[in-house]
Amino acid sequence: MALLITMDSRLHNPMYYFLIVLSILDACYSSAVTPKMLVNFLSENKAISYLGCVAQMFLFVTFGTTECFLLAAMAYDRYVAIYNPLLYAVSMSPRVYVPLIIASCIGGISNASIQTVATFSLSFCASNEIRHVFCDIPPLLAISCSDTHTNQLLLFYFVGSIEIVTILIVLISYGFILLAILRMRSAEGRSKAFSTCGSHLTGVSVYHGTILFMYVRPSSSYALDHDMIVSTFYTIVIPMLNPIIYSLRNKDVKEAMRRVFGKIGVFNKVSFHS
Repeated sequence: MALLITMDSRLHNPMYYFLIVLSILDACYSSAVTPKMLVNFLSENKAISYLGCVAQMFLFVTFGTTECFLLAAMAYDRYVAIYNPLLYAVSMSPRVYVPLIIASCIGGISNASIQTVATFSLSFCASNEIRHVFCDIPPLLAISCSDTHTNQLLLFYFVGSIEIVTILIVLISYGFILLAILRMRSAEGRSKAFSTCGSHLTGVSVYHGTILFMYVRPSSSYALDHDMIVSTFYTIVIPMLNPIIYSLRNKDVKEAMRRVFGKIGVFNKVSFHS
């Protein structure tokens, strides 16, 4: 996705710059966990060093939280593009979208720093076997011999607050977008708007749904064996699905694929249907 947007000048606008950042985040997000996970599946030695566990958790939480904020920024971008298209280039100039991307990264790093320091300040004096496929917060709290009540509240309130803020931004943005779409007289314009926004809403729903299920619930309801399946889904499956969701439902991306790959004869005989 990032390569396609870079190669096609017609996709050089803020919406697709956000998609480039999202693609990079997904790649980093999955890379922080998947290589070690595959090694564990194939090797009898499933150990990970203490520093390796710290680094894995910090990177995982950083990229995951950053993606939450970025999806909210993308919703605002779609609101500006559809609600007032004539002022889109001015309203979403580099002075606006670059700080939004930077703020998303700062938010991700800040949350990861707090959660990592809080988690690894605990004592792990009993079992050192993590019943999970990677170093995530709930399974680490489960094996600590310290009082984890404060950590559980910290996780619940931080993740809950981030979810509430980002989901509210998405809902408010799409409320205004829906009003703008209903006012459109052109059926083609409505169809294009729904196509563009539909892909984003699909990605947001899947991503936030899994986060809410994993982290915003009482600690007594954690079932580590079951959570491993959900964790595998949102660390491996969702990053692979995002390029499909954002490309195959987007007419501009389909046309860019025809132009770019058509030059080398790859998609000459391939047709896309909306």
